[in-house]
Amino acid sequence: MAYNSTVVEAGCQTDIEMDKIRVGVIGAAGRGSGFIPTLLAHQATDLTALCDIRREEVECHAAELGVEQVFTDAGEMLDSGGVDAIVVGSPMPWHVPQSIAALERDIHVLSEVTAGVSVEECRDLTRAARCSKAVYMMAENYVYTKPNTLVKALVERGFFGELYYAEGAYIHELKQLNEITPWRRRWQTGVNGCTYGTHSLGPVLTWFAGQRVVAVCAVGTGNHYRDPRGDLYEMEDSVTMMCRLSGGGLAHIRVDMLSDRPHNMVHYALQGTDGAYESADGFEATAKIWLRNRSEQPRWEPLETLEEFLPDHWRHPPAEALAAGHGGGDYWEVQDFVAAIRGEKEPAIGIDLAMDMTLPGLVSQQSVAQGSAWVAVPDSRNWT
Repeated sequence: MAYNSTVVEAGCQTDIEMDKIRVGVIGAAGRGSGFIPTLLAHQATDLTALCDIRREEVECHAAELGVEQVFTDAGEMLDSGGVDAIVVGSPMPWHVPQSIAALERDIHVLSEVTAGVSVEECRDLTRAARCSKAVYMMAENYVYTKPNTLVKALVERGFFGELYYAEGAYIHELKQLNEITPWRRRWQTGVNGCTYGTHSLGPVLTWFAGQRVVAVCAVGTGNHYRDPRGDLYEMEDSVTMMCRLSGGGLAHIRVDMLSDRPHNMVHYALQGTDGAYESADGFEATAKIWLRNRSEQPRWEPLETLEEFLPDHWRHPPAEALAAGHGGGDYWEVQDFVAAIRGEKEPAIGIDLAMDMTLPGLVSQQSVAQGSAWVAVPDSRNWT
């Protein structure tokens, strides 16, 4: 099948017919299923294959969607010749192996977070992405939410002045979910550090555009909870990671996936010389902001009063975006991924930004193990 793409060249508008992008989803009976509605709705994509180790579930899902190609082995799907791009929605330890396998075959990759579970495998992924003709993009959906997008737009207009401090927190108690999805017990709460920090750090780095974390210092609160087998969790209950940014600023990132308390997965704050922002939470429903160019005296106003500064795509979002998970993030990241494949723009979160969001959390594990020492974060741009 084909679709029409309008191209403007030298002042002339023409219609060019292009083949649809054949997409396969790994983890289609789990997290990968969240991408399916957007893939089905996009005029440039054709959902051709589903893959999951849970055969019965994925076959049932495929039958409902009318997808003929079903796999329980990702390698077989990649070798089938039936996909041009894949969504990696599998558990964290499989993100790098499956992404590399696709990139080596010049198959485009949209990978769930985090990009990898060790610094060493992140090096391997970076090399594979640089050598491949295909697009690699990490699916950090929290950068696409309406509030985070609006704050980014205000930063880009210079309304905050010089940025110097930010906060992000992912507070999501998941002890029972650990038992339903055992990989989480090993890779999220079985490692001591800021193991799942991209949802918090990702938006911060888009606000501090062009900067990266150069060093981290991480500290935990100790252990107060045991799993159903009576074992203490390796991850301390709440871990805070202080991030020194390349421009001199500081970011305070917190991950807490064990404490008995209400969730607050979208806590953010930002300060600059001319403005401040604090997100809504589960109790206070209104995000608030102060900008000097609107009030000389520091005084909060609702963030929503500045929605005139939203990018057009969030001012008039389609119904699919409003219905998508993670505050619309699951929709907008697929849009960006497809645009990157078609050469219309660079990947929104390409390999180096994916590393900027992932590596600090991995290095935080070293910091905790070294008594909360400051530890340098490698720059993937130096990896060849």
